Amino acid sequence: MRTVFYSTAAAAALIAGVAQAQMVIEPGSDDRINWQSLEDFKASHTGLEGQEFNILGPWLGADRDLFTSLLPYFEEATGAKANYSGSDSFEQQIVIDSEAGSPPDVAVLPQPGLAADLAAKGHITPLGDEMAQWVRDNYAAGDSWADLGTYAGADGSEAFYAFPFKADVKSLVWYVPENFEDAGYEVPETYEDLKALSEQIAEDGETPWCIGLGSGGATGWPATDWVEDLMLRINSPEDYDAWTTNEMPFNDPKVVAAIEEFGWFAKNDDFVAGGAGSVASTDFRDSPKGLFEYPPDCYMHRQASFIPSFFPEGTEIGLDADFFYFPAPADGSLGQPVLGGGTLFSVFSDNQAAMAFIDFLKVPAVHEIWMAQKGFVTPHTGVNTDAYGDETLKRMGQILLDATTFRFDGSDLMPGSIGAGAFWTGMVDFVGGKSAQDVADAIQQSWTTVK
Repeated sequence: MRTVFYSTAAAAALIAGVAQAQMVIEPGSDDRINWQSLEDFKASHTGLEGQEFNILGPWLGADRDLFTSLLPYFEEATGAKANYSGSDSFEQQIVIDSEAGSPPDVAVLPQPGLAADLAAKGHITPLGDEMAQWVRDNYAAGDSWADLGTYAGADGSEAFYAFPFKADVKSLVWYVPENFEDAGYEVPETYEDLKALSEQIAEDGETPWCIGLGSGGATGWPATDWVEDLMLRINSPEDYDAWTTNEMPFNDPKVVAAIEEFGWFAKNDDFVAGGAGSVASTDFRDSPKGLFEYPPDCYMHRQASFIPSFFPEGTEIGLDADFFYFPAPADGSLGQPVLGGGTLFSVFSDNQAAMAFIDFLKVPAVHEIWMAQKGFVTPHTGVNTDAYGDETLKRMGQILLDATTFRFDGSDLMPGSIGAGAFWTGMVDFVGGKSAQDVADAIQQSWTTVK
């Protein structure tokens, strides 16, 4: 027995040594990071030396490298080994592996709907009420995040199955500060201000918006994001939730009103670069280019945090281009809703180290280490926002922290044939001339067929 003990200890020491060598930020070297929180985690997670578990996720390339940069800190703290593998067909692979009885210990799930399906089939291990309460207490709009990971299990009872880690912000409007300054326009603070600014720009003989729905076989999806943001600005979060599950029919007057609200922006020839007829045919990757023309083809572009990838090369965010929060109504009755996406971590086995890894994701230092690099924002209220690697990410993170409600991309919560099918094509039909009511009726008919 003593020989086994020494072998295990030696293995743990080796893992710790390798982990230390691979750390992207040496512990204690960056005072923006709460290293004590990592030490506290280490002290409360003993007895894991020599254990090993697997993580399967959708991240490849740079995203994989950023995520795996966190693993050495877990390995050093626990002596356990975490093995990550990414797949470009993750959504199919996790279902196949789960049905075959050979799932990973941990999976990184990009869609709550997929997590809910796996939970309903009994493939995911509940994380416990304490974990759900931790999310409520430590994430901004914590109830929203806890609800996002709560599903009915195989026995029909609800439990917390998926821990949210790494968020994306979609409620953003992009603009060129120099254009605003030259024209004397100010960033709108309320939804009413946003509409008034749109009207003012048009009255000045300019074009307020660039909007493009083109995306090959996925044409139409950018409009679904518009409608989702507008659902959260003219209806309650509860209405939004009922809509995404079809408890509220897609052709309910509240949904029709949100589609018509999108039409206020997109179906007005004076409001859109190229006129309303160009909206469906303009590729979403090309649509923001009008911001950078001289004189500008448009002054605003609503899109998620990824869109700078399609800005002209060398564009500096905060100088050449910037963003503001897609504002909420002035009366404050709907608070500060934020639309976004993100990833959820679920456990598929009884591996102790795998469950400890979920605890690891709660640690402020773990968030801060990724924050200090790139491509990461978090609603964790206990982090030091000065740890963000650039000002753009810090401001996006602040939008999450200011949120009173967070809702996941609605089309991703709907059945695939609706959210990635009828909803997309319906929006193309809408900007092409069909009424909001006719489009909503057709989508609801499709949903009825799914049921």
